[in-house]
Amino acid sequence: MRKCYLVCYDIRDPKRLRHVHTVMKGYGEAWQFSVFFCVLKDIDRVRMVMDLQEKINLKEDQVVIIDLGNNELAARNAVTILGLPLPPRDEGIVVI
Repeated sequence: MRKCYLVCYDIRDPKRLRHVHTVMKGYGEAWQFSVFFCVLKDIDRVRMVMDLQEKINLKEDQVVIIDLGNNELAARNAVTILGLPLPPRDEGIVVI
């Protein structure tokens, strides 16, 4: 079963920040530079946490992972946006 997560991070070093952003692009949609919406299987969440732990400094940086439940539509609809809208949703690549 897939669950929705909001992942937010505060990384103190610019190099680590770029690495964390690159890791997160592999797991979800960037809603803001340091905020990602992810829909993950349990194993993918574990992999994401392990990948992030390899990139951050546990004494200086912070990553917050918020469980939004397993209903993606409800999780997306629960968000209120002020100002600019979220970027368009990447529907993935379709190979024919």
